[in-house]
Formats: sequence, C-alpha cells, structure tokens
Amino acid sequence: MKPPLTPLQPWIAQKIGCKPETLSRAALDAYQLQKLQETLDRCRERSPFYRRRLAGFPARLHSFADWESLPFTTAEELQERASAFVCVSQSEVERVVTLDTSGTTGPAKRLFFTAADQELTRDFFHQGMSTFTEAGDRVLILLPCERPGSVGDLLDQALGRLGARGIRHGPVAGVAETLKVILQEEVTVVVGVPVQVLGLVRSAAARQFPRPHLKSVLLTTDHVPDAIVRAVEAAWRCTVFNHYGMTEMGLGGGVECAAREGYHLREADLYVEVVDPQTGEPVADGQPGEIVFTTLTRQAMPLIRYRTGDMSRFLPGACSCGAILRRLEKVRFRRTGRFALPDGYFLTIADLDEALFGLDGVLDFAATQSAGGLQLAVRAERQEVGEAVRRKVSSLPAISAADLDVAVSVQAEAVNPAGKRRMTYV
Repeated sequence: MKPPLTPLQPWIAQKIGCKPETLSRAALDAYQLQKLQETLDRCRERSPFYRRRLAGFPARLHSFADWESLPFTTAEELQERASAFVCVSQSEVERVVTLDTSGTTGPAKRLFFTAADQELTRDFFHQGMSTFTEAGDRVLILLPCERPGSVGDLLDQALGRLGARGIRHGPVAGVAETLKVILQEEVTVVVGVPVQVLGLVRSAAARQFPRPHLKSVLLTTDHVPDAIVRAVEAAWRCTVFNHYGMTEMGLGGGVECAAREGYHLREADLYVEVVDPQTGEPVADGQPGEIVFTTLTRQAMPLIRYRTGDMSRFLPGACSCGAILRRLEKVRFRRTGRFALPDGYFLTIADLDEALFGLDGVLDFAATQSAGGLQLAVRAERQEVGEAVRRKVSSLPAISAADLDVAVSVQAEAVNPAGKRRMTYV
C-alpha cells in the first residue's frame, strides 16, 4: 500500500500560495528564489555583518547559480559576532538562545528570535508531528520544557493545535521514574534524544515495567543510528521516526513521512544545499557533502549559506509517498566527526554507532583517538559487555586495516542517561 503523502506538502503549498494538487517543483523553486532575494535585500539593509560581507557581490539574483556565488556563513562567525547579524530592534526580540560552544574559549553562540520566528517553529512542529500524531494522543516530551519558547514548550503548544496532549517531562533524569510516567499517563507517543530513549528500553530498570502501549516515537536533537531505531521498535513494538533540525534553523529542518525514506525538508522556510566540504561547490543529487542552509522567512537573525558541518546527501528520485519535496538522507556524522587512520582510512561516529548500539546491553559511549590507539568509554547494562565491544570494534574494516589498538572501559549503568555522543582526538 502506498504510504500517505507527507503533511508537509499541502502545508508548504498553502504557505507559498498554491493549491496542494497543483504544487510543482517549478513553483516551489520560483518561490524559493524570490525569498532568497528578499532575504538578501533584508540582510544588506539591516545586518551590519552581511552589509560588509556582501559588499562587492551582485545585489540581484537571476538564478540559483547566482546564489551559489555568495560566501558561506560559519558557526565561528556567528559565535564571534552574533549581534551584528540581528536585523530587528532589541524590543522585537522575544527569545535569545545561548548555545554550548563545546569547550572553546570564545564567546557562546547566541541566536535571536522574534515572536513571528517562534510562530514559524510552532507551525512546523504542528505539521511535522501530524505525520504520526492524532487528536487524543498523549505525547511525552523528553526535551527541555521549562522556559517559554524552549523546544519542549513550542512542541507542547503545537501539539495542542492537533488536539493532542503534551506531557512536559524534560530530559530523562532516571529511567524508572520516566517509565512510571509513561505507564501512569498512558502515553502513546514519545519524543526524545536517541540515547535517552534507548536507555528506557535497554537499561536494567526497564525490565521492572510492562511494555508500554506506544504507537510511535520521534528521535531528535542528535544523529539517529539505525541500531537504536531497531532496538526501540523491537522493545516497544512501535514505529520510530527521525527529525532533523538545529537551533540555527529555528529548531526544525525536516522530518520523515510514513515511508521513512529520508527527511522531507521545510522548504517554505529554508533553502538547503549540499556542497563539497573542501571546495564549497554544490554536489549532484545522490552525492555526499556538507549541509548548508539559508533562512527564507526569518526576521530577527536571517542566515545566508550557513555551514552546518553535518554530512548527508539529497536523495534522488521521488519519495514513495508521492511528495515533490526534496529529501535528505539521514544525517549520520559531522564533517569534523571522524578520525583519520593510517593508509587513508577514516572512522566516523556512524561506524561506532552501528557497531556498539547493535550489541545488547550497550547504552552509550565516548570515543577518543590518540597515538596509542582508540579508547572507548562505554556505559552498559553490565560490565561483561566490554569484551564484546572490543571484538566488534576491532573487526570494523577501518580499524582492522589500520591495525589500531582498541581499549575499552565500561561503566555499568550510570545514574542518568546521557545526551549526545562524543568523539575526540588527543
């Protein structure tokens, strides 16, 4: 049976002024080119950063090729000069988000949003969640919820528009406590971080509770290994969906439809490119590269050709749901998230994800490469999993070919489930 059309397509058709049945790729391309021009004009007029950055570049766009001649924006520039990007008065800013700079000594990255910018996110969450959420569903939100305008707060408001009830839980602090909430509240949908949700199905505490009656799970805020999807679906007998986004995008970038054949993109609000990370040149559909995006409807802080560092590819051909929206393959690692090994081999976080999370009992890990080899700090249900981890990782083609020593330390059942996985080089 053909999967239903993603709800993003009729929503985007309405936003760009088309009837859903007449939306075409040509109409969407024309809309995006117009919005790129409007964004360029706004940034030249109101952003001190872009006014200087774009001096000497053409003011008018005649094609997407013209757009590709413009310079990129980097995370470092945003970190160093955030206020110079802002295009509105401070009185119009409703929310400022300060992002962790991962231990760097420079200033934190700050993102500014107006009330209208926040509404764009609510609207996208409303449509994206309707893929697998219905009126009457009880949705457990395992994301930050306390602050007004936080991701969990916006998601809860969006769920209300669907007629669903959001349950504001916040990140998992204890597996048993969260599982009690799932059962007591008769939760039907869970939204959370991949490793935290894995802890809810794989930790020893999970065996103290009956299987919850869930229909779907949305994994977000971090890269989603296939091994975690399989583990959650097997344990909870539900369907797992993936969402891609980052705060710089306005939290939402794309979400899978029922076919689960890549992220359908939020193309009314974002123009997405995939470029060669070395040359910056666009790559053909089907070829891997770095994701770059431009905001099309942002008021407070428009971003032009922002380099995300995430690696993916546009999927060629049409989705089996029939949508004309562009699709990104699941993001598996960042441009800097891989280790260079001897003889031209590389090891990515995705390689370790699939190897380690495929082992029953593994809950989380951190990887460190040094001249002495690869060190893995693994959080697991039981200490005995360490040898299985060492054998599995040692058998990876890149590790085996490079003859790299693998050392494993195991921490059995840390108190709190972790967040994002880490790879470092020392």
